Amino acid sequence: MTEQLKPPSSIRSLGDARPQLGERVFVDPTAMVLGDVHIGDDSSIWPMAVVRGDMHQIRIGQRTSIQDNSVLHITHAGPFNPDGYPLHIGDECIIAHGVILHGCTLADHVLVGMGAIVMDGAVIESEVIIAAGSVVSPGKHLQGGFLYRGSPAKPVREISSKEREFFSYSANNYVRLKDRHLAES
Repeated sequence: MTEQLKPPSSIRSLGDARPQLGERVFVDPTAMVLGDVHIGDDSSIWPMAVVRGDMHQIRIGQRTSIQDNSVLHITHAGPFNPDGYPLHIGDECIIAHGVILHGCTLADHVLVGMGAIVMDGAVIESEVIIAAGSVVSPGKHLQGGFLYRGSPAKPVREISSKEREFFSYSANNYVRLKDRHLAES
């Protein structure tokens, strides 16, 4: 008789590092959350996203959405980088499909467009939009209130009041959607 193997959980500890989920957090069964990861209330991790805090910490704020196929990772501390780079994401951020965030810091109300990459040590202030496909270079500091586009990402224009309203609107929309998924699972 063949022994049935239990499928791995999508939320996994590594040593003493155990993911901490706030209230009403949704993690899709196909996503992976691993290690020293804290996720704030009402946030969501969508299909095939990877949140890997295996060598440093990842902190995700409240009402933040990490969408399909995004990869969130860190840089470990070592001889070439004594402190490493954790990954911190603020409240009401929208991380669109296929985004890579690596050892960077995002304040509240940041939208990172599809396929964008934000590299080690980059700091993104509040109320920033990073256009789809853009690359934020290592150590870059993006000032709040602007739309950035390109590779490397550069400021294009100030964001409008309507775009500022979109941050909370979009966060609310993803909270409603994740609540629906939670209710049906």
